[in-house]
Amino acid sequence: MMYKETEGGVTAAKGFRASGIHCGIRHNKEKKDIALIYCEKPAVCAGLFTLNKVKAAPVKLDMETVKNETVRAIFANSGIANACAPGCDEAAAGMQKMAADALGIRPEEVLVSSTGVIGIPLDLVPMQKGLPQLVKELTDAPSGSDDAAHAIMTTDTRKKEYAIQFELGGKTVTIGAISKGSGMIHPHMGTMLCYITTDCAIRKAMLKKALKEVCDVTFNRISVDGDTSTNDSLIMLADGLAGNPAIDTENEDFEIFVKALKHLCTVMAKRMAADGEGARHLIACTVSHAADEAEAELLSKSVISSTLTKAAIFGCDANWGRVLCAMGYSGADFAPSTVDIRFASRAGEILVCEKGNGLSFDEDLAAKILHEDEVQILIDMHEGNSSVTCWGCDITYDYIRINGDYRT
Repeated sequence: MMYKETEGGVTAAKGFRASGIHCGIRHNKEKKDIALIYCEKPAVCAGLFTLNKVKAAPVKLDMETVKNETVRAIFANSGIANACAPGCDEAAAGMQKMAADALGIRPEEVLVSSTGVIGIPLDLVPMQKGLPQLVKELTDAPSGSDDAAHAIMTTDTRKKEYAIQFELGGKTVTIGAISKGSGMIHPHMGTMLCYITTDCAIRKAMLKKALKEVCDVTFNRISVDGDTSTNDSLIMLADGLAGNPAIDTENEDFEIFVKALKHLCTVMAKRMAADGEGARHLIACTVSHAADEAEAELLSKSVISSTLTKAAIFGCDANWGRVLCAMGYSGADFAPSTVDIRFASRAGEILVCEKGNGLSFDEDLAAKILHEDEVQILIDMHEGNSSVTCWGCDITYDYIRINGDYRT
């Protein structure tokens, strides 16, 4: 299916407005630090959250709030994670109430998110002072989504925003998203906040099913550094204003919707992996002809999570042994003697390992291939018909620098 890209991120779909400003949580006045997404009518919602046993207060609150049939708003801050500090639960509830009061809605209609440093109390005063301006600047123009996307960034080097349109039931349906995530990214989501809005008419149960199905094959297939955050939140709102026949079962319209959502989330997931802290290369590892999908995913995740593989890609070193080694400790049951490994990019493709053994290959060509900003590791198992792609990034000196003084 062809999808039409459109401007606006979370404001592209009908009925949604957004804003983002600097209120004073972060000392750098050039960095926006609070964001708001608002829907003009109650929207059905679905959410997925971190599997880390240590959960930030906003996550715990949202896990309950998202059970409601509908919500109206998402209120988020960056700079402080509101996790593992005195008064966290009270601060999360305070964020929910102050946003509700400012918008004239009920607290249970507001989802809240925080991202930033763990262990520091969240002062609500700057947010309280900034909310009138934040509400005033709500707009359905692309600038609203742009401001919100910048306001949730921490160590991200660029905003992540995308929106598409497609036909469903004779109507034009729009899905848009913003996200942040640069470090603490690992399968089962990372330190990501991702908000998706759509004007599709869809029942809550179907929205929840679609989001889980898509997350498993997109956001849960990326890794930057092997750390899973305390604050991961993936939230989707659907207000039904597109006017399509409501999706209330797993019919053809549901499949079309899922495919569109998967396309959008794949784009967002790859952008997150490419913007890993200090990263210079996006790594896409495709395991093909595996015995089954579970094996292919296990192998691919192990490769993109391997620190030594990441270091080799950073150095543009075609050290395929790192790849085979990562496969070997993945836990997957496979025959190393059937494995072929290739490196590929816009600069070409090269076979470096055949049937589990190294080959003589052109090192200069290999280095040229690995110098591109997007590198593919192509693994052929010769065992079955399943194929999976996972995404990661290289590890650089800058990753240590960024995280060595992240708090101070």
